[in-house]
Amino acid sequence: MKLHIKGGHLIDPMNGIDQPLDVFVAAGKIAAIGQMPDGFHPNKTIDATGCIVCPGLVDLSVRLREPGFEYKATLESEMLAAAAGGVTSLACPPDTDPPLDEPGLVEMLKFRARNLPGPRVYPIGALTQKMKGEALTEMAELTEAGCVAFTQADTPITDTQVLLRALDYATTFNLPVWLRPQDFYLARGGVAHDGPVASRLGLPGIPAVAETVALSTILLLARQTGARIHLARLSTRESVAMVRAAKLQGVNVTCDVSANHLHLSEIDLTSFNSNLYFMPPVRSLRDRDGLAEALKDGSIDAVCSDHAPVDDNEKQLPFGEASPGASGVELLLPLTLKWAEEHGVPLIDAIDRITWKPAQILGVPGGQLGAGSCADICVFDPRTRFTVSPKTLKSQGKNTPFLGIELPGVVKATVIDGHVDYESN
Repeated sequence: MKLHIKGGHLIDPMNGIDQPLDVFVAAGKIAAIGQMPDGFHPNKTIDATGCIVCPGLVDLSVRLREPGFEYKATLESEMLAAAAGGVTSLACPPDTDPPLDEPGLVEMLKFRARNLPGPRVYPIGALTQKMKGEALTEMAELTEAGCVAFTQADTPITDTQVLLRALDYATTFNLPVWLRPQDFYLARGGVAHDGPVASRLGLPGIPAVAETVALSTILLLARQTGARIHLARLSTRESVAMVRAAKLQGVNVTCDVSANHLHLSEIDLTSFNSNLYFMPPVRSLRDRDGLAEALKDGSIDAVCSDHAPVDDNEKQLPFGEASPGASGVELLLPLTLKWAEEHGVPLIDAIDRITWKPAQILGVPGGQLGAGSCADICVFDPRTRFTVSPKTLKSQGKNTPFLGIELPGVVKATVIDGHVDYESN
């Protein structure tokens, strides 16, 4: 299919473009920017007047809930939700049932995803068998099956010798390891940030040092092994300072933050709304503001949605008994735009954090719109605002702490591999 996206303002951070330009697509690639190629006859024209045209979003954490948790969401529903959010590539963690620790499971997921409309799906393989933190998986075989990195998701490895062996193995094959730093014992039984609000509400706390103690171990092992480390969903100001120092010392490390943690803090927990139950927990105002500033100055590399649709029955429980997580893949763009508005961040820099930077972390095509690159494109209206409601969410999971909140940015069209996979009415 040949597409002409006309009248829009093109923002492509990687190529330094921030101006009104038309985009021309042919055979799944960017055929030209600005001037229509000779003999080009589009099959479809998208009117992007008043809209931003940018690379498709790349989301580093989207739980698709298959296999094993289809009652929470299905591959079909979440792929549609991602496309409606302007996401054209996504990474899915391995904490399914069974976990993604065998090549056959990864191949099945890839096959299912290829045969559905929606984003490119990049599985993150389990670092240890059954994610028990004991025996390593066959990372080389899982890579051949389609895994682009390896992680324990939210299940920490308590045996540091196992973690050291995992990093040594990954370094041998130049495989990236994604870790969410949290000390199992310090966090055990906690459901909220260990601070005055949790104490007042009677909620078991998870101290900030549960993250920094684990992070210290990870950074020391990364320095020793030379492993490529990505730190997922940092939640404290102190963690950012440690990562900033490690980068200056030459440690091969990147990090991201969830969009939720840019806007929420422990103060919001006073409502006992279980949609605010996350892992890691939302923390102090100081931490929230520190994360927002670190994303602005580049200390944090990227923003992810941390999309985790949950069944209504698992959310309609007391705070500490509910399942953690919230739907977010459709809100990644609006919440990033809101962060940019509140902190005076240029739009090109905001888009960089959800396109080119995460694409680099994943090591996959996408995130930029240079001539000849894959035609993964998001067209959105930055001025139109909408109120988040169950009806506005395509995800099977309607659980989000932002219900009733007005946010900027409405996706008008999502183009994936040159095909229009989503177009608003």
